[in-house]
Amino acid sequence: MKANYKNWVPKGMTVGFGVASALLAATAVGVGILGTTEKSVIKTTATAVLGIGAVGCGAFSAWCAYAGNKFSYDGKRKLSKQIVEGTAEYVSIPDGGIGLDVGCGSGALTIACAKRNPKATMIGIDRWGKEYASFSKKLCEENAIAEKVTNTRFQNGNAIQLDFPDETFDAVTSNYVYHNIIGKNKQELLRETLRVLKKGGTFAIHDIMSKSRYGDMQKFVSELKAEGYEEVKLIDTTNGKFMSRKEAKTMFLDGSALLVGRK
Repeated sequence: MKANYKNWVPKGMTVGFGVASALLAATAVGVGILGTTEKSVIKTTATAVLGIGAVGCGAFSAWCAYAGNKFSYDGKRKLSKQIVEGTAEYVSIPDGGIGLDVGCGSGALTIACAKRNPKATMIGIDRWGKEYASFSKKLCEENAIAEKVTNTRFQNGNAIQLDFPDETFDAVTSNYVYHNIIGKNKQELLRETLRVLKKGGTFAIHDIMSKSRYGDMQKFVSELKAEGYEEVKLIDTTNGKFMSRKEAKTMFLDGSALLVGRK
């Protein structure tokens, strides 16, 4: 049995936009051929709009295929695997301790951290919404079994309001989650995650921490240090650490960074 961590870019998306492109192109041709023999503004406009739509859908389908290949655990690049394992390197849990992965998806980061901390327990939480229908608690549990990892647990949870008391965990981590939460202050989401971290515990949170999404993160780092947090660093992961600048731009991951440290 092999673990199936799915792909951040579902194959159905690639196929769907490819089909849409073909249908729009065929319709544009049909309008051009079967329309009135006289040239008209409506006919010209309709053909142009359909053609532009076909090109747009085709381009996005091509991008999905490209990105899907980059992220795939079965492809040559294995970008998802590099990001997950690279983030897990910063998660250190004492023997008998407990770590938390917020927004665990298919369980990849939870399991990677569990492997690195075999005498600790990792809990992965997610709301597994309809936007990511192929991800589920069952999939996470199956992946843990496939990886022969027994020190994991998975349960429903919400990053906006974690269902845990203050200072519950010895480590907290997350990967590409908070930027997806629309309408919420991202620094407040970070605070909510750090709330459940014990004094002395480590954190490693990876996301698209661009200023437009997260605000001034250097100021946030300074605030944490002033509050007594230790070894706090904001690490750019688009400078070759996880991906190249070109890859980050091409896959809309500009601003990706790791926030790491100790409470």
